[in-house]
Amino acid sequence: MNVETSPLHAAENAPPTRPDVLRCTDLHRSFGPVKAVDGFSFRIGSGETYGLLGPNGAGKTTIISMVAGVLEADSGSMLVEGIEMNPGALAAKAAIGYVPQDVALYPDLTGRENLLFFASLYRIGRRDARARVEEVLDIVGLTDRAGDRVQKYSGGMKRRLNIAVGLIHRPRLLVLDEPTAGVDPQSRNAILASVERLSTEGMGVLYTTHYMEEAERLCDRVAIMDLGRLVAEGTPRQLTAQLGESEHIRLTIEGDLTRVVEALRELPLASRVTGAGDEVDVLVQDAESALPQVIEVAAVHGTVRSVTVEEPDLETVFLRLTGKKLRD
Repeated sequence: MNVETSPLHAAENAPPTRPDVLRCTDLHRSFGPVKAVDGFSFRIGSGETYGLLGPNGAGKTTIISMVAGVLEADSGSMLVEGIEMNPGALAAKAAIGYVPQDVALYPDLTGRENLLFFASLYRIGRRDARARVEEVLDIVGLTDRAGDRVQKYSGGMKRRLNIAVGLIHRPRLLVLDEPTAGVDPQSRNAILASVERLSTEGMGVLYTTHYMEEAERLCDRVAIMDLGRLVAEGTPRQLTAQLGESEHIRLTIEGDLTRVVEALRELPLASRVTGAGDEVDVLVQDAESALPQVIEVAAVHGTVRSVTVEEPDLETVFLRLTGKKLRD
């Protein structure tokens, strides 16, 4: 689905004022005739977790590769902590912790030995390195297994140690490329908890995932991209509100269901009311403000036994904007 509408960049989508750790402006990158990234702009503030969502082939990997300084943009600018990023920009790269999808560890070394080795690559002094290793082991929840060889780790533990490697040099921006892909639920939850902790410590996080619930849990703002372009940006609630997605109020009624449905249809705030069995479904734009009036009207003609509210989610927005599911 080719989206021709302009990106949803309403003024209210602007993030709280925070120092930029990353600012990308009008990025372009082509591979032959294919435009992988076509005029993409975004920023990430200190302490902000920013989700980058898109179907396969949308350009996410190209964006990440450019941000990490692995791939050079054809045009546009990238500033990391105010420093221009390019493949030769060592100072900008030093401010980034890049955690790729593929685990990059030495299986014959212990978890602690891996971290000490990578700390040495960043020229962190031995005393400081030991202290920092213990800090990041605690962040990713691997202190108890730090003395075990990595070859004995589960897949989820390896991914958590991979994140610890990305944190060892105290980066200002952490780039996480699908860090929970293929891990068990327990390890996945541990990874998400670690990411939540990082944002409270002032680190900017660029996060890509194929799990929409992760983006909703972690991200202060999300960008939805397709065909190399930014289609929409904002908090999950802002995106659903801007697209006019409706919310459902569902009532379980004891009494005259037909009378209840007729009465609710008279409410201007109800865009659609349907009833079946002992349930009534009321479609509204803002369930929080509509709920008291809906219950009051329903109670005139029956007894309200239960109430549930179903809000639209990012999956709904994503499907509407791209015509695809995130994991297609």
